Amino acid sequence: MNEKLIAFERLLKIMDELREKCPWDKKQTIESIRHLTIEETYELSDAILSKDMEKIKKEIGDLLLHIIFYSRIASETNAFNIADVCNSLCEKLIYRHPHIYGDVKVNDEHDVKRNWEKLKLKEGRSSEDGGKEKTNSALGGVPNSLPAIIKAYRIQEKARGVGFDWEKPEQVLDKVHEEANELQEEYKKNGKVEEEFGDLLFALINYARFINVNPEDALEKTNRKFIKRFQYLETESEKDGKKMGSMSLAEMDVYWERAKNL
Repeated sequence: MNEKLIAFERLLKIMDELREKCPWDKKQTIESIRHLTIEETYELSDAILSKDMEKIKKEIGDLLLHIIFYSRIASETNAFNIADVCNSLCEKLIYRHPHIYGDVKVNDEHDVKRNWEKLKLKEGRSSEDGGKEKTNSALGGVPNSLPAIIKAYRIQEKARGVGFDWEKPEQVLDKVHEEANELQEEYKKNGKVEEEFGDLLFALINYARFINVNPEDALEKTNRKFIKRFQYLETESEKDGKKMGSMSLAEMDVYWERAKNL
């Protein structure tokens, strides 16, 4: 524990020195580093999908730097400091884990998640601090700017947290088939194709949740698989003196099948 505290204190000291002495760091504001934080988050996501532990460590460090940076900037106007951030987080974790720090009983991780969402909803409805925006919706904590797939997944999780959900994965799969049929019908009559396509995606994400698949991760892994196979097709066909734009689909499919067996 002492080693961890020493390392954290060292980081805080370096941040103070950078903020006071570095021309670039001195100019930054909470708003100016926001886009960099988003970029670092995606870089961490890439490292996780690559299962590169050394890179994961590095990217976590970059995100931690941003947290320290925000806290240091805020401390200059007495808004909050890193101690406030840590203490606030500690209080939240204790409050949202009554099965650890209270007398609530849970059977599994699903009970934990349901309790978590209920407590978040209760927090949103509370106006005890006088400065928190009041919300009566279980979906109020889902950021508007989340990517659509992640957003749909979180919406469904939050709805489940208050009991609004299907009971079995088979029911959700039936809904997927129903939405696929509706999309096909709308396409035939040149109707509300976009709306029905969205409904189908939402149903598929729901099904993914029921079978314990993260749809964002699944799609990204498929993206990477496609890129790898397509690049194999490009490089190997070029070695054989062929050009992508002039090959038939059947010719390209030969390379594609080879790529699938790698």
